Amino acid sequence: MDLNTIAEIAQPRARGEVPAWRAGDAWLAGGTWLYSEPQPKLRRLIDLAAFGWEPLRITTEGLDIAATCTIAQLDGFAMPPDWTAAPLVNQCCRAFYASFKIWTMATVGGNLCLALPAGPMISLTTALNGVCTLWAADGSERHLPVVDFITGWQQNALASGELLRSIVLPVAVLTRRTAFRQISLAPLGRSAALLIGTLAPRDGAFVLTVTASTPHPVQIAFHEVPSASELRARIESAIPADGYFDDVHGAPAWRRRMTLHLAEQIRAELAGG
Repeated sequence: MDLNTIAEIAQPRARGEVPAWRAGDAWLAGGTWLYSEPQPKLRRLIDLAAFGWEPLRITTEGLDIAATCTIAQLDGFAMPPDWTAAPLVNQCCRAFYASFKIWTMATVGGNLCLALPAGPMISLTTALNGVCTLWAADGSERHLPVVDFITGWQQNALASGELLRSIVLPVAVLTRRTAFRQISLAPLGRSAALLIGTLAPRDGAFVLTVTASTPHPVQIAFHEVPSASELRARIESAIPADGYFDDVHGAPAWRRRMTLHLAEQIRAELAGG
């Protein structure tokens, strides 16, 4: 779709070249959502492509994912063999309600910033304890866990002029066992519930991440794999009956039922060794 209100496109190559933020500005990464519908309030796009950020880097901390990394780049990245959580990356990439053409343009950062409940990059980075690096307009930066970055339906923690620079997935979580469950009303439909469980190999800590069925990610942690009744009670406590998302992709009562059902499947899988 043409954006006929855009009068300027800025292409900074370094942080110091980013123009002062003003009303009507928007960051441009993949642009798959930006160009999908009219944006009458926008006057200028600030294109992130010229920064030339390396999409993916393995560091001593873990996996550093640039906000401009595309879904195709993430899906094709070779993980170290001891990162037992690696299959989760491909599972979440394939949970997209998108074509392969979108994969080559859509970005990890864009999926997070759009903050749709069904965003699978939100599911992935929350479950793996991802931490966002945010660049402020005044030149400072701050760090925020992904679980706190997404605050609601199409709502995030970005301040005016703030930019999501990257997401780091820590090594300690990348070496956990994982279990993945996802359900949609249609075979290739948008996720109505997407749950991920992780189990630490050393201390047996169990964490359940609930996404898609709720407006924002919900994480529930245990020191060990809980019993079925303990897990259900914690989910019911963390997500009230009116805390489930409601749209054409699933009614709240059904999403709640599926969340409880899939959570028990995950618990049983990880408890089984």
